[in-house]
Order: sequence, then C-alpha cells, then structure tokens
Amino acid sequence: MKRLLNYLPFHFVVLLSLGIYSQFYDQFWKVGFLKIVILIAILLMFLVILNHKKISTILSFLLFYLIGVSAVYFNNDVNYKDYYQNYAEKNSIIVLRVDKVLKSGLFNDKYEVEVIQIDSIKTRGKVLLNIQEDSLGELLDVDDLLYVKSVFQKVSPPINPHQFNYKDYLAKQGIHQQLFLENKEFKRIGSHGFSIQGLSAKFRNHVRESLNNYQFESDELAVINALLLGERKEISKQLIIDYSRAGTIHILAVSGLHVGIILLILTWFFKPLERLKRGKQFKTLLVVLFLWMFAFVAGLSASVVRAVTMFTFLAIGLSFQRKNVVEFSLISSMFFLLVLKPMFLFDVGFQLSYLAVFGIIWVQPKLYKIYQPKPKIVDKLWQLLTVSFAAQAGILPLSLYYFHQFPSLFWLSNLIIIPFLGGILIGGIVIISLALFGFLPQPLATIYGFVITEMNNFVSWVSHQEQFLLKDISFSFLVMIASYLFIIFLIRFLIDKSPKKMIYFLISILIVQTVFVFERHQKKVKSEFIIFQKSRSSVIGIRAGEKLLVYHNLDSLEIEKSNLMASYRIGQNVQQHFKAYNSSIFQFEKQHILLVDSLGVYQLNNLKNPSVVLQYSPKINMERLIKTMQPKLIIADGSNYKSDVNRWEIICNKQKTPFYYTGKNGAYVLRINRD
Repeated sequence: MKRLLNYLPFHFVVLLSLGIYSQFYDQFWKVGFLKIVILIAILLMFLVILNHKKISTILSFLLFYLIGVSAVYFNNDVNYKDYYQNYAEKNSIIVLRVDKVLKSGLFNDKYEVEVIQIDSIKTRGKVLLNIQEDSLGELLDVDDLLYVKSVFQKVSPPINPHQFNYKDYLAKQGIHQQLFLENKEFKRIGSHGFSIQGLSAKFRNHVRESLNNYQFESDELAVINALLLGERKEISKQLIIDYSRAGTIHILAVSGLHVGIILLILTWFFKPLERLKRGKQFKTLLVVLFLWMFAFVAGLSASVVRAVTMFTFLAIGLSFQRKNVVEFSLISSMFFLLVLKPMFLFDVGFQLSYLAVFGIIWVQPKLYKIYQPKPKIVDKLWQLLTVSFAAQAGILPLSLYYFHQFPSLFWLSNLIIIPFLGGILIGGIVIISLALFGFLPQPLATIYGFVITEMNNFVSWVSHQEQFLLKDISFSFLVMIASYLFIIFLIRFLIDKSPKKMIYFLISILIVQTVFVFERHQKKVKSEFIIFQKSRSSVIGIRAGEKLLVYHNLDSLEIEKSNLMASYRIGQNVQQHFKAYNSSIFQFEKQHILLVDSLGVYQLNNLKNPSVVLQYSPKINMERLIKTMQPKLIIADGSNYKSDVNRWEIICNKQKTPFYYTGKNGAYVLRINRD
C-alpha cells in the first residue's frame, strides 16, 4: 500500500477528482474553452522549463486539478453555443435521436435522446423523453430519429426531504430537461444511420428474439438478458428486491465481476500461446479483443465500458509481470476513465466497482493468512470467502450510505453462486450462440433455464431470512468518510504493526467518535415543522431533537410503512410517533399555524398573523380570509384539488400574500437550530 500511495498517478487521480467535484458543484470555471487551454499549456511549459522539485510538484498538482475542471467543462453541453436551450422556442420543430432505451415507468416508456436539430439549426444536448404507454404503439430503438413539436419541461426536484434526487441524478448524466409525448405527438422519420451503440442494440434485439423461440420462463429469460446482454428492464421488481437483500445484486448487472471472470477464463484459454515467440503480446491482444466483443454484446453501457476498460488495463499490466502491477493498472484505468468521462466519478457503480477491487487487493491477502487449510477444496472455498469479505470491507461504508441496509448473509450467497458463475456465463454464451443459428436443442435450453431458476430460488430463500437483513441503517456522509479512514488505517496497522501506524489508527478511532458526537449534538438541537407532500392526504411532522411527531389521517400501518416517512426517519436518524389530528392550531416556537380543513372554519379570537395551512379544498372566500387573519403565509398541501390551488394562488398574488403549494414547491419546512 505504501508504494501505491507514493505512486504519482494516484495523487493525480485525487487532484483530478477534486477538480471534477468542484467544477460540477461550484462551476469553478466560467470563462471559456480557450482560456483554460492556454492556462494548462502555460503550466505545462513551466513544468518543462523549471527544475525545482517542490515547485514542479505544486504545479503538477495544480495542472491535474485544472484537467479535472476542464474535463467537466468540455463534457458539459451547456457550455457550447449550439446547446439546444439557446434556440428552443414554444413552437419550434425539434429533431431527436434516441441514444438509449431506459426502463419504463408506471405510465411512460423512457428514452435518453439527443436534440440534434431545432428548426434548421444543428444542436447538441440530451433530454429525457417520456412517451405515454400505448399497447398499439411500437417501442423505439437506438438511433431512431423523431420529429416532434413540443415544449421542454424542467426535471422536478425531490418533493419531500431525503427522497431520491432524480433531478441531480439526471444532471450528472448531462440531462436537465424532459419531454412528455403521446404516440400521436411525434413522427418517426427513419434512422440516424450507423453507430456502434445502435449496432449493438440491434444485435441484442436479435438475440432476445432468438431466445423467445424457446420455452424459457419470464424470470429465467430476464436473468439471462441481465447476465449476458446487460438488459435489466424485464427483471421483476420482486426479483430485484431478492437479489438486493441477498447481497448479490451485482450479479444482475454486467460489471467488474462478470468481466473479471471472463478475463480469467480467457487468460486460461489462451495460455498455450505464451509458448510462441511474442506469444504473450499476442495472447494479451486476443484477450483484450474478446473483452471488448463481450462489451459490444452487453450493450456498451456505461457500467460495461467502465468494467472492460478497467480489466483491459489490468490485462495489459499483467503481461509485464511486475510487482504491484494490479494496483497500478487499476489506478491508471481510473485516471483514463475520469479524463474522458468525468461524470463517472459520481456514478455509484463506478465507486463500488473500484472500492470492491481495491478491497480485494489490500484486505484479502491479510485475511487469507489467518487460516491456510491444506485440502485444496477447503483452500479454494477459504479464498473465495476471504475475497467476498474483502470486497465487502471495501464497499460497506459506501453501501450503507447509499442503500441503508446490510445483507449479513452476503458471504453465503456469494460462496454458493460465484463458483458457478463462470460456468453460467460460458453456458449462456453457448446458449445464445446456438439460438442465433437456430441450433439450440430445447432440452439444453430447459437445463440451462433450470439452473437459472434454482439460482433465483436460492437467492429468494436467502433474501427471506429477515433476521439476517439489517435494514433502515442511518449512515451520513461524514460517518462514511470517517469509516473509510478507520478501515484504511486499520489495514495499514495490520500490515505494519509499528508505533507510528498505531497512532494513526487510534487517531482514526478518535475521528469516528468525534463525528458521532457532533452528529448527535446536531440532531438534539434541531427543530422542524414539516408539511409533507402526499397526494390526496395531509401529513404534518413536528421535529424536536431526536423525535418526530407525525399528525395524519391515514391508516396507521400505511403511514408507518410509507416511503415518505421511512426516508425522513433514516435520513435524519429520528424516532417517529404517529398521531391523528386533534387540533386545528399548532404553535411552533413563537409561530402559530392554523389548519383550515374542508369545514372551512378559521375565525378564531386572538389569533393574528398566523401561517394558514389549507387542507381538503375548504370552501372559503380567500379574500375574506386574508383580510380577517392577515396571514404571514398561506400553504396548500397535497390534499387539495389543483383547480382550487390555482384559484387561491391567483388571489394571493393579487393580495400580495405569500403562497406556497407543496405539490409544486415540495414539502414546506420551517427549521430552527437551538445552538
């Protein structure tokens, strides 16, 4: 590890990542393409001219920070003059090209599309296309061209606290707007022509059509498509939940695990070539070629390209047979990917893949030395078990931060499935090849389908061992960082049990304790009054320190199990108590909040300038209410009819009274910190 920490590209990756992060969130650079190119060129010139070690080091770090900044700037379509938003008008004629077919929602088929033309002007920029589901309509394919005449809409932010931020997720994909269309509102005008992604999509469609000719069950076919074609669109929600709870969700996504297994198989298969003159170079070339062929078959998605790039660097590095080549190859592949695709830095799959691999590299050798069995079978199982624990050590804090659960039986799932995954992948490739040529015997297809079904059944059994699934774990960003510091310094201390490493390890424990004490204090001094957004219902929360009292009129089990409350409870790490409405007036600190429900009663004595919450579309004269109560703010929650909300908003604007609608602006939060 020490040699890796002194490896210059490692430092460059850190500075590159800082540049990417600062540019994306703070828009650090805003003064154009030419100036940043000139600045980088000047830094390079000074690095060549100067012969001072410390100054050169500082300039090098600054250079790679600016490379990270420039990578984000150059990859952001918004910074180009031909960005589509610069030309979009209400009645513009728009030409779209389908770049990616996404998983359908409840009511819409979803696509990632490029805006290639507005009226007669060539443009760039991606949007999310939502087409209303229609049993008579045909699904679009990659490279299809569409002619539309519509208005772009903004992507809505999360409507309640701690919900998944889809707007932020799409922004990291370069998407800032969306279109909603029915089938009659667009016209397909052919195909864009040849593209590798389009060719890959057509090939995968042909494979799916060929497999549909055989008697596979729906779940069997969905898993085959996921394992080999990178298509998870057909996987049922329950199957996704089962694999997630069993700690084997990575099996359903073509990623580093699959590509790593294929690399091992190809390395073994082409090993005899090493006997030839320049055989190692020829073998490496063939391995890399077949890896990218697999990437083509798997759809060239971002996760597949990342994984294949990572293992391409690894395959090339292994051909040199030098010490620490694995670590250096992975760092180099990370640097290469982030320069070309800087938004990968924010991708959860990218983060988990590299952390899992580094966990295996650094932790697994130490775990393996604890017990070294002599029987070969036991030794292989022990190796597999230590690899699984090492990978989990690498990703555990990040997994808890993103997913808030820990499948403690992950080791059992991986111990049973992964030894057979190589055979399942090879069998799948054989099945697909035979199906494409029409030579697949139905008994062979049935046997392969049976293997997939048994894998699904085992995963389902593991996932239903509820007592081993730790759920709803609150894990903040600061705790995640502190946990990684603890893990890193613990591993360094185990490798080199020196007093210096022990001091660092003890400091990491102190950091973890400090973070917990700080967050506990922050939680205790926090007070909030929250009007949650829930369609056709009214939910109000009053937060006092570590407790949240929730007022509602829903079924008790429904409100307790709802994602609305679970996301807040986990995100804030508070205890929730539920209570039915028993009053129309709340007092939060010195602020009075008056609830006006369908009865429309609001004339109360000695109540001046309250905030008024409208519920269940009360039949009131809004002008009279404003004149009588002189409210500081009028809030309409999700229980009201939109027609009433629109009418109230117009009146409030005329009366110059602040108006807030949770269905449009999200949950209303009145916050006080008692420091």
